[in-house]
Amino acid sequence: MNTELEKLRHSASHVMAHAVMRLFDNVKLGIGPSTEDGFYYDFELPEKISEEDLKRIAGEMEKISAGNLPFKKEVLKKEDALKEFKDQPYKLQLINEIPEGEEVSVYTSGEFRDLCRGPHMEKTSDIKNFKLTHIAGAYWKGSETNPMLTRIYGTAFFSEEELDDHLKRIELAKERDHRKLGKELDLFSIHGQEAGAGLVYWHGKGSAVRRVIENFWIERHLQNGYELVNIPHIARSNLWKTSGHLDFYRENMFPAMDIEQGEEYILKPMNCPGHIIVYKNTVHSYREFPIRWAEMGTVYRYEKPGVLHGLMRVRGFTQDDAHIFCRPCQLDGEIESILRFTVDMLSTFGFSKYEVFLSTRPEKHVGTDENWERAQDALKKGLEKISLDYKIDPGEGVFYGPKIDIKIKDSLQRLWQCSTIQVDFNVPEKFKLEYSAPDGSRKQPVMIHRAVFGSLERFFAVLTEHYGGRFPLWLAPVQAEIIPIGEKHFDYCIRLKEQMIKEGLRVEVNLKEEKLGKKIWLSRKKLVPYMAVAGDREVAEGTLSVRKLGEGEAGTVSKETFLKNLLREAASRSDSSVL
Repeated sequence: MNTELEKLRHSASHVMAHAVMRLFDNVKLGIGPSTEDGFYYDFELPEKISEEDLKRIAGEMEKISAGNLPFKKEVLKKEDALKEFKDQPYKLQLINEIPEGEEVSVYTSGEFRDLCRGPHMEKTSDIKNFKLTHIAGAYWKGSETNPMLTRIYGTAFFSEEELDDHLKRIELAKERDHRKLGKELDLFSIHGQEAGAGLVYWHGKGSAVRRVIENFWIERHLQNGYELVNIPHIARSNLWKTSGHLDFYRENMFPAMDIEQGEEYILKPMNCPGHIIVYKNTVHSYREFPIRWAEMGTVYRYEKPGVLHGLMRVRGFTQDDAHIFCRPCQLDGEIESILRFTVDMLSTFGFSKYEVFLSTRPEKHVGTDENWERAQDALKKGLEKISLDYKIDPGEGVFYGPKIDIKIKDSLQRLWQCSTIQVDFNVPEKFKLEYSAPDGSRKQPVMIHRAVFGSLERFFAVLTEHYGGRFPLWLAPVQAEIIPIGEKHFDYCIRLKEQMIKEGLRVEVNLKEEKLGKKIWLSRKKLVPYMAVAGDREVAEGTLSVRKLGEGEAGTVSKETFLKNLLREAASRSDSSVL
């Protein structure tokens, strides 16, 4: 984020807290950082507030802004800070976490003083173009064992035009919310109370789109030298002990099941240990390398209730996992190949803008510094070889190795984490993986963990919002709807539907006793790419009157031409019409 914009938004969070303190009694302050899209502040309030209260708070913020109050920094000794904030329990916790001997910085604007490292704008009048957006609940420090606080979100920009543009995108995002569209288009559902939170039930139309994505994924992987494997959904707990997941990932795993006289089994949170078991089943030679294995593998992770969110954050999801086993001398070439493959795959779905991050060694990790440096260097070389700009994300690698994360930018300019590439010298060592080297010695392979989509569920949600439910023809759950004007045209339309389905298209016929205008309106509402209307003349001439979603009438064509052109457009995997 732009540093000046971050400073502006952090200053806006202080002005908001100032306004809340003026309007409500006995307010306990949490924290108020800037975010990617704006800012928030957490409060413990004596009463529940509503969206209507946001107007009052925003009005008070305008008064504070007009007051032209300077932001002044002051440094206190820790003991003095503890005295000053004695009535603010959350601030006291933060102060107590500051190491002894370090000073505490406080910012003042008018009568409002807050514990803060800064920096801030010069004065409150710099905060003019802001909007409070919504209210949510948030546990203090993100822990369910802590009190639930009231979180007020807002955003701020330097110009009114930027703010208006952002607010328009927010409204568009609401309209494109995959949860809303999932219901309207009959794609999927989640039944938390009845069947379990964070578990997805794919409906026929959603499954159709998912199947297209999976088939494309399989096709491209086979073309690029991958073999497809499949592993069980559970395994004995000792497998996760060896991999390190029980030590580093236990809080995200479902509890073990004691199902075999003391033998514990665990639902898999990852696919990699299973692929390693497949590797260990055979003695391998360097001549086989690189070995590329891929799987659409469903995994299960215990996500806390507060973070579950439609398809974006679930407890059971399918990863488009791949694991590449290679010799150290092949590592650079494999990383470059994976990056090219990933960019090509994403571009087919309409994503061409990314932000790329190289995540380095975390504080809690396994393996030698030497191997970490070798792995990080290989990832850097790959990014530079294909000229992908990237940023370093210090300490955000996984416990077994560094990684590249590719965040795709959607049509609303939002970033979504999808693709990841991780280099791993450590897990092969834990499982004692080997191959026969050219000199006959036994060597340890390097393992690359790789996903293009990440979670299929999450990718599906991103796609839905990216296109606003108006999927390109090749992805659309229903590609064409045939609309007979009257009952006497039913047979013609049904026969055409059957022919098109045999050709691999996804087609429906509206046989309801409704007027033509309503049938067309309903088809538009379902966001079907093409409508084909048939009446007396069309039946007599073997034609169809075609309409394209968003463009209106496309003319009258023979039914053979309509079928041929639909097949051609679907095969092109393009979002532009060829009719």
